[in-house]
Amino acid sequence: MSVLWTAADLITATSGEMIRPFNANGVSIDSRNVAQGQLFIALVGENGDGHRFVAKALDNGAAGALVHAIPDGLENAPLLKVADTFDGLNALGRVSRARFTGRLAAVTGSVGKTTVKEMLRCILSAQGSTHAAEASYNNHWGVPLTLARMPQDARFAVNEIGMNHAGEIAPLARLARPHVAVVSTIGTAHIGHLGSAEAIADEKASIAAGLEPGGVLLLPADSPHFDRMRSATAARVESFGSATHATHRLLHAAPDADGTDLVLCVGGQELTLRLHAPGLHMASNALAALAAAHLMGADAAAGARALASFSPGAGRGARHDLKLPVGRITLLDESYNASTSAVRAALALLGMVPAPRRVAVLGDMLEMGDQGIAEHVSLAADIAAHADLLFTCGPLMRHLHDAIPPALRGAHAPDSASLAPLLLSALRDGDAVLVKGSLGSRMKTIVGAIEATASPSEFPKDMH
Repeated sequence: MSVLWTAADLITATSGEMIRPFNANGVSIDSRNVAQGQLFIALVGENGDGHRFVAKALDNGAAGALVHAIPDGLENAPLLKVADTFDGLNALGRVSRARFTGRLAAVTGSVGKTTVKEMLRCILSAQGSTHAAEASYNNHWGVPLTLARMPQDARFAVNEIGMNHAGEIAPLARLARPHVAVVSTIGTAHIGHLGSAEAIADEKASIAAGLEPGGVLLLPADSPHFDRMRSATAARVESFGSATHATHRLLHAAPDADGTDLVLCVGGQELTLRLHAPGLHMASNALAALAAAHLMGADAAAGARALASFSPGAGRGARHDLKLPVGRITLLDESYNASTSAVRAALALLGMVPAPRRVAVLGDMLEMGDQGIAEHVSLAADIAAHADLLFTCGPLMRHLHDAIPPALRGAHAPDSASLAPLLLSALRDGDAVLVKGSLGSRMKTIVGAIEATASPSEFPKDMH
């Protein structure tokens, strides 16, 4: 691999002291999966002190490590000593962004930001070298890490920016300095911390604070908070959606169980495509991604063709047909995260799957504060409309379990681990099974339990 950071660049960027010089071809913060030749950054955080794992990282092939304290026995190792490793990571992110000459998009939103980011990766990669965040690297360390890993000769880059509390997005946006900033949607995720949907909209719109001169803020035209977000910035604003005032419009969408046929107008050009990701929420994500790519200077028509190869990732709507001991089932893996609007969209998708029985498996939607019980109970009508049986776990989902008719109640358990065996014992041949909940509800445990009973030969390659 080519050198990403020379020793001289590392010293200049961080104002650090090089104990023994080294170049790095990448950046890692995890000693367990650091690759040969990468820089390991010893961060200190809720998962412990990374300085404890410097020796392991070097043994695993790291070219050197960024530290603010030299571990015992490594006095002559390839180390770059700085005042604080988190500040050092941010410094690398700033310098990497400054030397980048391509076009950068930043994506935020209550729901869909990771999917929009991955759709943008798909669209842009077909038209030039593209760098995008790994997984959901969208917080105070994920954004600078993504920037620090960015090749300076890439044509495009995509950053994802998230938040849990007010005041977190603007500083990350100023670090990323996007040419195009996208707000995918406004929902109730994190309403427990921010207090209202209006406050959430204000926080999401603050991504415009980091826009480069002449940059564009791309907003969801169908959001009731559109005017509020538009008026919060002096930057140029464009929009996407089905509303007649949208700059980039969804003209037609015909969703089915396997995907959605779309007719879009992006940059004044009508585009027709088949998106292999079902649901109207996916149609909105695709429109946002194509509009953002157009604003970045990419070809929207070529982008629409590229999206034909897009499929949702694990935990974000991935669909798998599996053979279990009881027979074949269709698994809709939405286990990564949840909000009220996202659960509604997933239930609507479940309702479109042709199956003799549709089973919803839901875990708590977290960070909703005083509105938590009401938000969970509000899903009762969606369950009745789209599911034949509901399994729930967590104290908040207990209220939904109690609110639905007894005929729809599968089982309730305090947590996902306790619910998994109850679900497995109830599954039948032909079931369509949706699994969804906030990350903290650990619904991946249930997906894993289902996968563990499936015949290995039935697994798609991306499930291993």
